[in-house]
Amino acid sequence: MLGKVTVDPSFWELFPDAQVNIMLVSGIDNHDTDDNLARRRKLLREGSDKAEDFLGAAAFAKNPVVAEWRQAYQQFKKKKGVRASIEALLKRIDKGEDLHPISPLVDVYNSVSLAHGVPIGIEDQDKLAGTMHLGQVHEGLPFQPVGADKDEPTLEGEVAWYDDQGAVCRCLNWRDAQRTMLDEDSTKGVIVIESVNADQAQRANEAMSDLEELLEEFFGIKPDKSVILTKDAPSVDVD
Repeated sequence: MLGKVTVDPSFWELFPDAQVNIMLVSGIDNHDTDDNLARRRKLLREGSDKAEDFLGAAAFAKNPVVAEWRQAYQQFKKKKGVRASIEALLKRIDKGEDLHPISPLVDVYNSVSLAHGVPIGIEDQDKLAGTMHLGQVHEGLPFQPVGADKDEPTLEGEVAWYDDQGAVCRCLNWRDAQRTMLDEDSTKGVIVIESVNADQAQRANEAMSDLEELLEEFFGIKPDKSVILTKDAPSVDVD
C-alpha cells in the first residue's frame, strides 16, 4: 500500500523549474453503468474538441505541447521512439480518431488531459508498495507494461516513477505498469501531472481544478489531498 509520494533530487537536477501535482482520492466506484457510459462518451468528445487548441501546426512535432515534451525527453535515457503520454493522445486527435471509453476514472482524466494539454496518470494506491518515487534510476528495475506479457526493465539513467517493488511508470509518463494499473475494482488512486515549465504548470493547476469538479460529479467524492510538489517541498505523506 502507498505510504508516501516523493520526487528525488535527481529529477530536480534535470528539471529545476518543474512541479508535480499530486491528488489522492478514495471511495471510487470504477464500474461501468449505462448512465455513466453515455456521460463519459460526451466528456471524451468535449475533451477531444478542446484538444484542437493545442494542434494546428503544419507539422505535428511543431505544436508547442508536443515540442516541449520532446525537448524534455532529450534530458534522460529512454527507449527509442518513446513519447510523453499527452503526445500520444494528441496524435490520435490529430489523426481524427475517436477516443472510446475505458473505465470511469480513466475516461475522466483522459478528457481533462486533452482539454488542458497535460499528461495525467493514475495508479491504484492499494497496489503500490511503500514510497512512490519520481527520479533517475541507476539499475534495471522490473517493469511489465500494461497489456504486455514479459518484463521490460528500466534503463540506466532513465527517469521513472518507481516504488519498493519496481518501476511504476517508465520514461516519466510514457507507459504504466500492469502491476499498479487501475481496474474496475480499484477504489483508491494517486493522480499525477508533471510539468517542466511555468506554462505547463498553470495548465496543470487548472486541470486539477477541473478534475476535482468531475470527481464530485461522477463519483460523489472530494480529494483526500491535492498538493503541488516542488524542489523545495518534494514529498507528501498519504496519511
